[in-house]
Amino acid sequence: MKKNNLRVLGIESSCDETAAAVVENGRVIESSVIASQVDLHAQFGGVYPELASREHVKAAYATVNEALQQAHMGLSDLDGIAVTRGPGLAGSLVVGVNLAKGLALSTDLPVIGVNHLEGHLYSAWLYQAGSKPSPEPKLPVMALLVSGGHTELILMRDHLQYELLGGTSDDAAGEAFDKIARLLELPYPGGPSIQKAAMQGNPRAFNFPKARLSEPWDFSFSGLKTAVLRAVEEFKATNKPVPTADVAASFQAAVVGALFEKTIAAAREFKVREIVVAGGVSANKALREAFRSQTEFRVHIPHFSLCTDNAAMIAAAGFRHFIADETSSLDFDVQANWPLAVSA
Repeated sequence: MKKNNLRVLGIESSCDETAAAVVENGRVIESSVIASQVDLHAQFGGVYPELASREHVKAAYATVNEALQQAHMGLSDLDGIAVTRGPGLAGSLVVGVNLAKGLALSTDLPVIGVNHLEGHLYSAWLYQAGSKPSPEPKLPVMALLVSGGHTELILMRDHLQYELLGGTSDDAAGEAFDKIARLLELPYPGGPSIQKAAMQGNPRAFNFPKARLSEPWDFSFSGLKTAVLRAVEEFKATNKPVPTADVAASFQAAVVGALFEKTIAAAREFKVREIVVAGGVSANKALREAFRSQTEFRVHIPHFSLCTDNAAMIAAAGFRHFIADETSSLDFDVQANWPLAVSA
């Protein structure tokens, strides 16, 4: 697909956000609409899959319609549709994929199924229409993809070319935040709650461990979680109040330290030009400050609104596939456990 100004409608429904966006040329956000379900799932302390899929059905059409209205466009103004195909919750993914197929069938627009993780990587290329363009990441980059379900180091040598260097052997960083927040009786979602509590705490109050693994680019947070659990249990066993702020700050410091140190080491090892940090946990202020405090590498971290799940990132990734003349036939299905395709 060759065109100067390529407008892609992105649709995202992999978990508990129903999102739609229009992005031009893979970078300029003309509109971005997100219908969040976080308040509905807070009572469960996590996402309830069946409820999530039902809410997607309710919100999907209205979300797409609002995104088109905000962009002052109709379907006839679009050049393609990109939709999250996976990974994610199967019931949630089906809603977005079927909507994208229906729109493509009725308009004869090309459609591409996008990997959700790939979308997070391309969130670093986005900026809002009418604002000053952000610097475009210079390839090759070292990408730290860190979210509730994934913690991975990815060497991105060129567009659509990825090499998975390492990942988590147990919980993802975001999942660890949620579990420790629950342990400390803090509200869901855990990431913002831990961050808020940590602001009042001492990050050196507890010397929580960082896992030392045989694979240099892998992560593990199970030992850290166990250490936090034991510290909390010791206070409860002696009827002493748990110093929630200090525990949160020390836990956060351990997670941020592990993520930062390995990413910088990998960037040096593979001689990349720049670093991208993306995914829900990239909204964590301590993590952002750690990367921005160093001067060895330019670091690209998306705006807070683009760290969590959104459709603009799906449209941005879809753009790259469209200009590479890659589209999907209408018989493609969701892939709930679809790994990011990596180069040999």
